[in-house]
Parts: sequence; structure tokens; C-alpha cells
Amino acid sequence: MIETPLNLREVGRLRVLQALFDADSTSRSEIVQVSGLSRATVSSVVADLLAAGLVEESEPDAQARSTGRPAQSLTLCASAAYALGADIGHQHVRVALCDLSGTPVWNDGVAKDVDHAPGETLDLAAEMIHRALRERGIDRSRVLGLGIDIAAPVRDPGGVLEAHGIMPGWIGVQPGAELERRTGLTTWLANDADAGALAERKYGAGRNVDDMIYVRLSAGIGAGIIAGGRHLHGTGGLAGEIGHIRSLSDGRVCRCGNRGCLETVAGPDAITRLLTDSWGHPVTVPDLLSLVQEGDRGAIRALEDAAEEIGRVLANLVTLLNPELIVVGGDLAPAGEILFEAIGRVIRRYALAPSAESVRVVQGSLGDQAEVLGAAGLVLADAPRLLATTLAR
Repeated sequence: MIETPLNLREVGRLRVLQALFDADSTSRSEIVQVSGLSRATVSSVVADLLAAGLVEESEPDAQARSTGRPAQSLTLCASAAYALGADIGHQHVRVALCDLSGTPVWNDGVAKDVDHAPGETLDLAAEMIHRALRERGIDRSRVLGLGIDIAAPVRDPGGVLEAHGIMPGWIGVQPGAELERRTGLTTWLANDADAGALAERKYGAGRNVDDMIYVRLSAGIGAGIIAGGRHLHGTGGLAGEIGHIRSLSDGRVCRCGNRGCLETVAGPDAITRLLTDSWGHPVTVPDLLSLVQEGDRGAIRALEDAAEEIGRVLANLVTLLNPELIVVGGDLAPAGEILFEAIGRVIRRYALAPSAESVRVVQGSLGDQAEVLGAAGLVLADAPRLLATTLAR
């Protein structure tokens, strides 16, 4: 996506809009303080935003007036514009239509064998997007853009997938460009773990935490890393692919081509394959979670062994990055405290002691919605700039 430079008036709008996005409610005086703009400029911009229906103004209650607080409170009108998110996993497509607050007003998911059917998958995602707008009666002109997350490493720039061995049918496919062509919407593209990290920090268990790691334990294992309030992407956008850190020197050959990667020994598929081979009958991930909740010793042992391998890798990240929080999401997260306690125990054993003592391991609060909300969040993170330029047209 190419960004158009802002003129001076748009810069003023951008600063005011950013202040409004960063606060649930605020006042003109507070916007002057955080934006660095003059009172006259803020008043002029706010008047424009009120006229455009982007901002609502309300009187404070009697108690607020009696304490000398500002007479009027400004809030964004959440329904003034929208963002779409599309979550493309290995076995599902989910689409959410969110208002400016990030609240989904339409949300649906469809089971789909994605890995070998890129064309059908993208057609399905586009149809769901059109259906969301149609069923909610929202004109496309009110949509700021479409964020897409996908279960494969995403190389920047250009949104090229590192799909070899991971999503074999998607080699050479550019989902952002393809969905932009199908929908007419400007697109943003991210890896699913990066999208999950964005959502959990903005709306979920990691709200307002500036140093955190979001770990997605699903068909693949990935991490979204936030350090100092900034998302770490790496030179080519491939930071956080912890599922391909070597765990066993003589382990199975991974789909990436290396041997003994973490996801070959600790991913949900690896755990259920182990139990299937051991017990002589198929075991699925839902079966595994049910057995763990029922206290089955074999299932718990398999999960704890996997958690130990995951904890070893995370211990290195804790020593390296010193995060405050590790948020666990994905298919294994519903296993609950058995999983988190085991991961935390191994981190305390192997990480540098001061870093291990200061980090918490918790379950994500957004469940299977994290990635799709994060995809929409890619757009909403840029909403102040998009709205500032839209008002100039």
C-alpha cells in the first residue's frame, strides 16, 4: 500500500484524530496538550470532525462539572467508518466487519481446506466480505480497508508468502493483491501470529503492555513480538517464526526442510499423532483437550512434554527480550492452566532469573477471534491517517 503525503491541514487533522483514537473520551484542552497544536487549530479541526459526523460531543455529568473538569467531552463516532478483517487459516476462513472501536458488527467463519485451494479460498473470503457489507447495509465507501492474516510467514515488502512446505498450493500467490482485485478494497497483509499479537495487545489480555510475546499454538507455532510498544517484524517481515527453531537434533524432518523444529514435537498435530500412534486409534485436537480436562494421564503427559519444549524456546526469548507478558493463543490454549503452568515452570528453570521472575504466562482472552480482530486492527491502526486524508477530498 502506497501512502500519500499529508499536507499541513491534514497533519493537523491526523494529530487530533490520533488523540481521539488513543483516548476513550477527551476534551479540546487535552487534545491541545497531547497534539502540540494551537487551541485555535484544534477548535477548527474539531468543528470539521463534528460536521463530518466523525466525532460526538457530550456534556459531562454534574459531578464532573462541579470538580472543574472540561464542560464538554469528545468521542469518536464508532459507526462513522469500518474496517474488515479476513483470517485465512489452514482449515478455515473467518471474516469480521469492525467499527472504529474495533467492535465486530458482523463476524462469521467457514471450515475450508485452505492449503491446496488458494483460488477457492480467496473467492470464499471475497464472497463473505460482500455478504458482510450487504447484510449490515454498509456502503463500501465507508470501509477504510481490508486487513488479512494468513497461516504462513509473510515477507515484506510486497506481501509475498513463504509458503513452501507450509501452504504448498499458495506458492507465488499474493493474497493481498488478489483480494484487493476481488473486492476493490485497499489491503494490509500479516502473518496470523502477528495479527493475534496486535489484537491481544489492543483489545485482550495484553492490553497496553509494551513488552509482550503472543504465542500461537496451532497447526504451526508462531510468535508475535512487541518490544517497547513496537511490533518486531525483522528485515523481511519474518521475525517470530519460533516453530522452526530446532528442538531435537534427531527429530522429524519439518515441512520447512529442517529437522527437529519445535512444531514437529510440540505442535497440536505432533501431540495428537503421538497419541494416535501410541493408542492405536485416531486422536484429534478436540479429543486431546477433552481428555486433558477429564484428567487423562496419557493426554496430560503428552501435553506437558510438549509444553516443556515450548518453554525451552520461550526461555531463550525471555532472556533475550525481557518481556512482561507471554500471551498464549491458538488451538492448544483452551488446555488452560496445565499448559501455562508447565510453560512457566520451564521458563523459570532455563531463563535468566530476573527476567523469568518478571514475566507472566497467561491465556489469550480473545480465543479464535484474535487473529481476525487483529487483521481488522491492521487497518484501524492506520485509521487516523486514512480519515485525515478522506476529509480532504
